[in-house]
Amino acid sequence: MKKFVMILLSLSLLVPSFSSLTAVEQDLVDVQLLGVNDWHGQIDYEDSFADFDGDGENDPAGRADYLAAYLKEREATNPDNTLMVHSGDMIGGSPLISASFQDEPTVEIMEEMGMDVGTLGNHEFDEGVDELLRMINGGEHPNGTEGYDGMNFPVVAANVQYKDTEELIVDPYVVKEVEGQKIGFIGVVTTETPNMVIKEGNENVEFTDEAEAINKYVPELKEQGVKSIVVLAHNPAFQEGDAITGDAANIANSVDDEVDVIFAAHNHVYNNGLVDGKLIVQAYSYGTAFSDVDLKIDPATGDIVEKTAEVVTVAQHGMEPDPAVASILDKYETLVDDIKNEVIGDAAVPLEGGYAARGEQGDNPLGNLIADGMKWAMDADMAMMNGGGIRADIDEGPITYGEVFTVQPFGNTLVKAELTGESIIDVLNNQLSEPYGPDYSVAGFSYTWNYDEMEVIDVFLPDGSEIDPNEVYTVVVNNYMFGDPDSNIENLALSSEVGPTDLDATVDYIKSFDEPIEYYAEGRIQEVELVTPLTDNPNASDRAKERLKELAKDGKFKNGNH
Repeated sequence: MKKFVMILLSLSLLVPSFSSLTAVEQDLVDVQLLGVNDWHGQIDYEDSFADFDGDGENDPAGRADYLAAYLKEREATNPDNTLMVHSGDMIGGSPLISASFQDEPTVEIMEEMGMDVGTLGNHEFDEGVDELLRMINGGEHPNGTEGYDGMNFPVVAANVQYKDTEELIVDPYVVKEVEGQKIGFIGVVTTETPNMVIKEGNENVEFTDEAEAINKYVPELKEQGVKSIVVLAHNPAFQEGDAITGDAANIANSVDDEVDVIFAAHNHVYNNGLVDGKLIVQAYSYGTAFSDVDLKIDPATGDIVEKTAEVVTVAQHGMEPDPAVASILDKYETLVDDIKNEVIGDAAVPLEGGYAARGEQGDNPLGNLIADGMKWAMDADMAMMNGGGIRADIDEGPITYGEVFTVQPFGNTLVKAELTGESIIDVLNNQLSEPYGPDYSVAGFSYTWNYDEMEVIDVFLPDGSEIDPNEVYTVVVNNYMFGDPDSNIENLALSSEVGPTDLDATVDYIKSFDEPIEYYAEGRIQEVELVTPLTDNPNASDRAKERLKELAKDGKFKNGNH
């Protein structure tokens, strides 16, 4: 659906305020904001999803040199009054071409494109606060580029602070001046970040309420005469028709009305609409689109009196790539080509991955393969792999190292933990969520679960027997999952052992196959309905029967609710 919607090359919304009725049109100052979000270092990413030239074939969109060409073309329409902004996750979760050099190639390209201000996303914390600050301020890294001097544009976040001192890790806002008009940019990051990043290196950082942080600094901006305020929010929004919901919408409803525009991010979708008079805009992800927000500021008051938003697809058809950025891409592609193009295996079928899902077959082929590889690499009884750590699919045909790197770019370390059967059930229950159901791919066992109760019903071992709550099993997870407070694995583990990186485990496992790899969804995870007749079913497990009896006592099956 995302790909279908993205063929809408430009949807715009014009929102005049009442003050515009008294403003003289020719005296208004035109300001253009060009926004990118959730790039994830995907500087070489392109995707064919729409027929742009009318020949009946889908044509590519994306890639950094084309994105730069579009942005520079738009900037040329208002060269003195254009600012380029981003709303986080520009680095982290990146493919080989960027991640091999600590995402410094992505920073180099952002600087070449003329980025003016950005905020933090959750993925900027993937390697801890110290590495994040090195990326911003400069300093060499063993895997980085020589003489790396940081970002030449400000990065702001008003709600990220050190726990011990309550001091912000970066400035909360920055003020830019365009044709004599001051525009304030406040940054915020989703408070869900601690649940999505590794604990190591982020122990002393906390994320405060986004709206409260914004409202704390709006008065400071007003005191400086800033009446035009833009929020760069790494927070999701969801649009259906004209209605926008989600965290970014909640922020819009809660912040000072001096805020005019919110650049949303995080969930990689399209947004362009109004909430409480604030314009919310988001341009998908991976550099396949960008947002163009045109503002009119009344110089008499400093207020934004009109705002127009457009989301533009980076279609390669009809556009020449930017030569300066193309040169940067060529430089890094040459450096990683030999590693990237090494063929490590062959896929007999497409291997789709991602999160586990609801339904009779909640598992997916690539998740099963990765989990099996984790179990194999550490000679364990079982394995679990979080869906958010599977960043791409693997196509049918030769499998390259670069392709697998794109699937697992985080460099997480595997951890083999000893867990009782009862603790394993607790972990599986912890990963269930009401919006989505299950998260983890699994190996070495299968399980059934029920959505209404949001609970695991049965866990079966490969021989068909039930898991023993008192037995101790070895379970492999990655270090992110191990330290995730929601999973609680670290606290439940009786012991733990560190192994190779998740990427190395998957690569070695793929190399171990003599024949083309065939993996399918096979029902390792099954959503089931609880029905009272199961209590009398001789094939039902003892645990299922006992749970159903408990539910019956609680009145769950009254009035024909089976």
